[in-house]
Parts: sequence; C-alpha cells; structure tokens
Amino acid sequence: MDSAGKEREAVQLMAEAEKRVKASHSFLRGLFGGNTRIEEACEMYTRAANMFKMAKNWNAAGNAFCQAAKLHMQLQSKHDSATSFVDAGNAYKKADPQEAINCLNAAIDIYTDMGRFTIAAKHHITIAEIYETELVDIEKAIAHYEQSADYYKGEESNSSANKCLLKVAAYAAQLEQYQKAIEIYEQVGANTMDNPLLKYSAKDYFFKAALCHFIVDELNAKKLLEAHEEQNSEAYTEAVKEFDSISRLDQWLTTMLLRIKKSIQGNGEGDGDLK
Repeated sequence: MDSAGKEREAVQLMAEAEKRVKASHSFLRGLFGGNTRIEEACEMYTRAANMFKMAKNWNAAGNAFCQAAKLHMQLQSKHDSATSFVDAGNAYKKADPQEAINCLNAAIDIYTDMGRFTIAAKHHITIAEIYETELVDIEKAIAHYEQSADYYKGEESNSSANKCLLKVAAYAAQLEQYQKAIEIYEQVGANTMDNPLLKYSAKDYFFKAALCHFIVDELNAKKLLEAHEEQNSEAYTEAVKEFDSISRLDQWLTTMLLRIKKSIQGNGEGDGDLK
C-alpha cells in the first residue's frame, strides 16, 4: 500500500474511532459496554496514528496519538496515556516542535504523578533538546535540563544528573552567567574526584571553572594568568596554542578564551582568532 492508501485507511480509522466515542456517550451504551467502545476507539486511534506515520503525515499522527492518550486517561490507564502522549510528541517533533513540547509535558505530568521521576527526567531532556535545536530558546532549555538534573538527583542517578548540569553550566557561561557556571563546574568536579572512573574528568571541569573565574575577576592559573597580568595578547595566544596542541579546543572553550583575549586587548573587538 502506498502513502496515499495508508493515509486514506488512517482517515477511515479516525472516523470509526470517533463513532465509537460518540456511541459510548449514549445513556444505554454508558450502562452497557461504554468502556468497551472507548477501548476499541483507543486501538483505532493508535492504528490510525501508525498509518499516518508510515505516510509521513506527522501532524495527523501526533493528533491521533493525542486522541488515544486522552481516552486512555478516561479509562484510568495512566501508563498507556503517558506512552501515547510520548508517541504524539515524537511525531510532532518532525512537524510542530511546540506541540511536541505540549505532549511531552502532558506525559511528564502523568509520570511524576505516578512517581516515575527517572522517565520524567528523560523527557525533560528531550524538551530541552527541542528548545536547543528547533526553537532556539536557551533559557527554556536550561530550565528543563535543571529540572531533569533535579529528578535524577532525587533518584540517586548522579551520573545522569551531572550530564544535565554540565549542559546548564556550558549554556550559563555562554549567556555570561559566570557565577552559575562556576558553581556547577566546581560542584561536578568535586563529585567526580571520588569516583575512580570519573576522577580524570574533574580537571577539565575545574579548568572550565577557572576560565569563568578569569573572565569575572581575573583569577586564573599558570601561563594564561601570567599573560593576562602582562596584558600581552601575543603571549596569551601562544599559551592557548600550547594548550590546543595537548587538548583540542572545542567551540565552548574557543568562545570563552576569545572573551578573555578581548579583555586583554582592552575590551576591543579583537581579531576573532586565537591562533
């Protein structure tokens, strides 16, 4: 069956599901078999949603999964309702990011009500990623990463919490919220020092905290500090080159180091190049 055929079948299933929902609302049906009709409608909405997915009609698929989710809730099937809202969110991600967020938030509300905080944390990360890549709202992305970290901490999933906090710290620094970034990098660094598998990452977190300190109050270490004290942008650039030869600079580090270089040059625009 081609995409058009799948879509036609999905539309028919939606119509049949709607008929069953209406039938369940009648007085006699409500007394005899109302829930059965709702269950049948749930199944039809789900089948329709999957047909729409195969036809790549993502908005229609999201809508059908939402209809199923609402009926599952009416049947007091919280887990099935949350699963359908997540399916709806995943479909909407391909067509309507804001509606995807609405569906995922609905699923999160159900999971937190059920005490399933680890799953809720996972979906907060998905929402954060949508804000990062699709809606480009970094403040809201930060808020969802923070909520995810909070839920992970509550469930003693400290490694997962740290991953979220590191995302918060990176964005906080980019937004010039340096004190917030410093606190997170130092906190995560201290937490990882006691873990034999993670302690080697601690130096990277403390280094990033030091860079943020440096931007705020000119506290740094070794060659970068010496170059800054001399107000020597050439010496600074050489120090950065030496560091880069040992550990390649990623985009975040490049951005932070450029900000420091501009401060050395008297808050001028700089030449936009560390090398």
